[in-house]
Amino acid sequence: MIKKSTAISVLFVVAALYDGLLGLAFLCGADAVFKWAQVTPPNHLGYVQFPAALLIVFAIMFLAIARKPRENRRLISYGMMLKVSYAGVVVYHWSASGIPNLWKPFAVFDMVFFALFALAYLSLDKHKTT
Repeated sequence: MIKKSTAISVLFVVAALYDGLLGLAFLCGADAVFKWAQVTPPNHLGYVQFPAALLIVFAIMFLAIARKPRENRRLISYGMMLKVSYAGVVVYHWSASGIPNLWKPFAVFDMVFFALFALAYLSLDKHKTT
């Protein structure tokens, strides 16, 4: 049986890789991503590069959580807010007026991450000893 803390560590390593690689892709290669997805880029890449850099910051935070899940439990809520923020914006625009397909899978993945982060957060309740 897999230890709960091991499973939580694996979850946050996966989240770090996901957000870190996504951040790097948009920070260093946004033009190529937009061209590949046939999406018109914004009028200035800074609009994409700043959130991409933030994804890298969150990836580093997820690695800190993976290293010591119980000690860094409070950081999980920030990851949850990141995931619900992105998914919420995309789902709103998806349903209200449409949005390029490029952004939709990321929203779905972030909803899954949000749910898994919430489960991890609850399972690391500081009053529980297991």
